[in-house]
Amino acid sequence: MTTSVSPAERSPASEAVENYVKAIYSLQARHGEAASTTLLAARLEVSPASASAMAKRLAEMGLARHRPYHGVTLTPAGEKLALEVIRHHRLLETYLAEALGMPWDRVHAEAEVLEHHISESLENLIAEKLGDPTRDPHGDPIPDRGLTLPAEDSITLADLETGRSARFTRVSDSDPEMLRYLAERGILPGAKLTVEDRQPFGGPLSVRVGDDLHALGGRLVESMRVAPGE
Repeated sequence: MTTSVSPAERSPASEAVENYVKAIYSLQARHGEAASTTLLAARLEVSPASASAMAKRLAEMGLARHRPYHGVTLTPAGEKLALEVIRHHRLLETYLAEALGMPWDRVHAEAEVLEHHISESLENLIAEKLGDPTRDPHGDPIPDRGLTLPAEDSITLADLETGRSARFTRVSDSDPEMLRYLAERGILPGAKLTVEDRQPFGGPLSVRVGDDLHALGGRLVESMRVAPGE
């Protein structure tokens, strides 16, 4: 039996509310602590004042806890809503890529719009059509029907030691140019990577993928996550 959030349970959540709880969930998961309104504002490209005002509104709705100068955290209801929106988003990305053949650098922007407008019945139909996928095209885990995410043990490619190999598991979907760069070089989730060398002072890594050696650095290796020892 699914525990998905029904349209009635969501009310009066707006697109803005859904975007905020999703962003807070992501920031909490990344930093392991309350999301500051400064980081929240930067992520959603709004003013700090707007982020603070929405944090207060989420607290009034029972979706978050907000302490001025201490950040914002989701309540169980807020986390449930965030996971439902994330499930919609990642299922839509997968459907657009697999069923419609849309390139992986374009599906994120489309899913950002559509995620707020699909019903639970359509969500279930998409999941069934795709065979209940567990990951989206970028390797991000898809919350299951019970809105749980599988545990994952991964590190950034930047943190992989020289000489070590790992499986490329996921990459941020927020930068289309980055995704196109990887796709053009055949570096996709599931690939085995080996760091053969690294330049000092934050220089690029020499990464072997199959028979090819690539110079990868900067934001790219920070955005790519790998599972060592696989």
